[in-house]
Amino acid sequence: MSIKVDNNSINKTLLPSGLRDQLPPHAAHEASVIEGIIKTCELSGYERVKPPLIEYEDTLFSGPGKEMINSTFRLMDPVSQKMLGLRSDLTIQVARIASSRLGHTHHPLRLCYTGEVLRVMPDDLNPERELVQVGAELIGEDNPRADMEIIYLAYDALSNAGVKSITIDITTPALIPKLVEEMGIGSERGPKLRAALDKKDPSAIAELAGENSELFIGLLEAAGSWSSSIEKMKTLSLPKIVSPILERLEAVAPIIAGENGNVQVTIDPVESRGFEYYSGLGFSFFSRGIRGELGRGGRYILNGDSTVGSCGFTLYMETVLRALPNPIVKKRLLVPHSVNRDVLISLRKDGWITVSLLKKVDSLRNEAKRLNCSHIFLEGKTEKI
Repeated sequence: MSIKVDNNSINKTLLPSGLRDQLPPHAAHEASVIEGIIKTCELSGYERVKPPLIEYEDTLFSGPGKEMINSTFRLMDPVSQKMLGLRSDLTIQVARIASSRLGHTHHPLRLCYTGEVLRVMPDDLNPERELVQVGAELIGEDNPRADMEIIYLAYDALSNAGVKSITIDITTPALIPKLVEEMGIGSERGPKLRAALDKKDPSAIAELAGENSELFIGLLEAAGSWSSSIEKMKTLSLPKIVSPILERLEAVAPIIAGENGNVQVTIDPVESRGFEYYSGLGFSFFSRGIRGELGRGGRYILNGDSTVGSCGFTLYMETVLRALPNPIVKKRLLVPHSVNRDVLISLRKDGWITVSLLKKVDSLRNEAKRLNCSHIFLEGKTEKI
């Protein structure tokens, strides 16, 4: 019995929305850039970890992971009959490793990582749902030096990779929640007010904040270059409960801006989208003319333990690669099938990518063009085509 398949009914090359194949030379280019970023982290004392792709959902969604519930694919484990989550963010897993498997080791911990994540829905600026993240976490210290180390490390990783015109936007994700709580803004108005601040909607802010509207609109208008932003916030009647946040901001921003004249530093005190699990300063990296964030990071509470200071960053390779020049095609050398292995090994040691013919051809030059080779190996010498 045979089964007839209608090949026209299914497009076998079709992938789910937001997923794509990475083809030559871009796949190799991405891998090379990632390894360069990891190398920058390792040279600063950060050790590499590799979490699994899937975890039990009760561990994946513990601590800061609870903010990722709605963006995570879930499935049933046929072995344990428990629900699993397909990671949508690597920071959550590294936090778990730091607090459990490495909880007994020396602190501060410096960890770096890379891997794919999968999101249920893409964000507004990026149509991909399968993303590649590279990042680092500094765990066990809560002071301005730790914040600055992470920001510098992310900047150096991007700069060493070749990204130009980098802007650092520093945020204070804990500021608005503390103000909302301190001013007794109810549980119904509070989330709406935060959403209005994220949307930069003054009329909605005025309506939701009531008698405190002048303060919140003042914070909205304080966004801008780091120096003017700090000065504007100093003129506002902010309660003492948020003083530690502003003191940390004032300790970090001037130094980051002052030690590198090539980087622009801005502050947005009301931005909170994407920073839901951050408990201290947050930051985002941008490059002039490039759509979307290159990466983001900040300070967070490690799996509910407020006594362990943790901060880190994650770079989004899809955006980072858009900020880099096109990959340089390396020299590819077409080698006749008669060349022996010792010669091939010698050529590779000299930096050539060798493409060996498997049979005799009429024209080495024509075959080299067909196989995207820049040179041919003829009579013991390399020749450019």
